[in-house]
Amino acid sequence: MRLLLKFTALLGILAAFPAHALETAARAALVMDYDTGTVLLSKNADEPLPPASMSKLMTLNMVFEALEAGRITLEEKFSVSEQAMSIGGSSMFLNTQDRISVDDLIKGVIVLSGNDASVVLAEGLGGTEAEFSRQMTVRARELGMMNSTFVNATGWPGEGQVMSARDLVFLARRLIKDFPQYYHYFALSEFEFDGRTPDNRFNRNPLLALGIGADGLKTGHTDEAGYGLVGSAVRADRRVIVMITGMESSAARSNEAERLLNWAFREFSMNTLFEGNTEIARADVWLGAEAQVGMAPVEDISLLLSYQVLPDITALVSFEGPIEAPITKGEMLGDLIIDIPEMGVQRFPLAATENVAAAGFLDRFKAAFGILFRRVVAGELL
Repeated sequence: MRLLLKFTALLGILAAFPAHALETAARAALVMDYDTGTVLLSKNADEPLPPASMSKLMTLNMVFEALEAGRITLEEKFSVSEQAMSIGGSSMFLNTQDRISVDDLIKGVIVLSGNDASVVLAEGLGGTEAEFSRQMTVRARELGMMNSTFVNATGWPGEGQVMSARDLVFLARRLIKDFPQYYHYFALSEFEFDGRTPDNRFNRNPLLALGIGADGLKTGHTDEAGYGLVGSAVRADRRVIVMITGMESSAARSNEAERLLNWAFREFSMNTLFEGNTEIARADVWLGAEAQVGMAPVEDISLLLSYQVLPDITALVSFEGPIEAPITKGEMLGDLIIDIPEMGVQRFPLAATENVAAAGFLDRFKAAFGILFRRVVAGELL
């Protein structure tokens, strides 16, 4: 019989933890590292708010899903209804004599923020804009976007048309990840349809022209929502997504989005804290041919961390021991527990770095006799 104890060993590591929360004038905001999904900044991220034209990202998601399912093609042409032609706001200046390809409609939605193009797509896919909006809401729930409800395909002010910052960033990440074949549309700097928009042909996303690695996604503005933006940029193989809303002007929106992107790239980087298959601790072995066995992470442990503050990260090795032989290389023996201030605790499995055979008969007999002798001396068997 052996005594199982819970062992923890403190490991000293030099690393950084996320910078203290950055202030932003936005009513709601979320900044996320694309690859890891790490939230770098969050403000009112789960509050349902009017999304204005940023809700067109959900319209585009439905279009891209329909393209992937083969329900429509980029070359397919849709007619323009009286309702689509007469809707106000940003426009491709379509009329009821037009038959427009899906390809051009996508460009019209993204570059020109065309409300008419959004309604044409909605009616083409859903029959009516109302039905398409219902389908968007259902699909949002299926995707886990629980703070998004749609009553139109455009983002035009409407009772109940809401999205949260977290839902918008989730959606942007999905469009980038799941539809790379269509994501290039978001980087188009201009689109002039049939000579109708010569003075209004430029992409409304101000980040695209700044030379900061931006390649999408969508702006939005109504009196109710203020000025908002969902943007993404890539630098040195790192992608960051930013969402802000409720800004007072288009200039303030552009400046704040750029500031948050620059901060995210400047303050955070990937750090490899422990290398995979490299021993970081040893555990005592019970009745083994070796007295101890090494433990190592099964893969590199790399985390996105801030440069700002140094070593307030702690790491603990936790296991129940001594560990009974035989032990097989790669067998899971314990956990590495890393506690990062403001990010919480993360656990990573630790595996045996070697095989340890069971001890021979004589060694096992000596161990058992030693336990018996200590128990007699302690008076347990008297």
